[in-house]
Amino acid sequence: GLRRRRLGRLGVLSVSQRVIKRAMDIVGAAIGLILFGPWMLLFGALVRLDSPGPAFFVQERVGENGRRFRMVKLRSMRASAEREFALAVALNPLPGPAVKVPADPRVTPLGRWLRRWSLDELPQLWNVLRGEMSLVGPRPEEAGVVDQYSDWHRQRLLVRPGMTGPMQINGRGLLPLDERVRLELEYIQNYSIWRDVGILVKTIP
Repeated sequence: GLRRRRLGRLGVLSVSQRVIKRAMDIVGAAIGLILFGPWMLLFGALVRLDSPGPAFFVQERVGENGRRFRMVKLRSMRASAEREFALAVALNPLPGPAVKVPADPRVTPLGRWLRRWSLDELPQLWNVLRGEMSLVGPRPEEAGVVDQYSDWHRQRLLVRPGMTGPMQINGRGLLPLDERVRLELEYIQNYSIWRDVGILVKTIP
């Protein structure tokens, strides 16, 4: 099972940085939900029309200090995707425990388009508003992947996971796990509010 060892803060973010970051998250998530809420409902209806199953996909992920939470996305795969997990693992071209298949056969036609523009991630604004995620940070992983982390990988759990982050502007999910973690740890160790703003701006293109 997931090791629930609590990770110390190690002074990663100062109190003022945490307060400002959380304020940005609340304001940004609230505005995002107002602006994109109608679009999410439209995309949800299209997902239902595109393939049988629910509009949204909810999965347990690992957040700050190893706390688990339920992350929500627009469903981009067939409803039977988790039962087909073994097939995706067999096709996985990346080293390490992370599973990201560029030509995953489980992805629906609409889901491929949603993923191309990261629109399937929009419902996570709700996770941000709830305080389970941040607008910017390391991407939240599945518990099974975290179980395989080495100690230095686990340092990425020192902060709240993000909707976007250094990985999204530097190769997205095609990066090997070690390279992705190095980017995320560099982000954590050299954190600044302005860096969050820069990542958000770079995420758009």
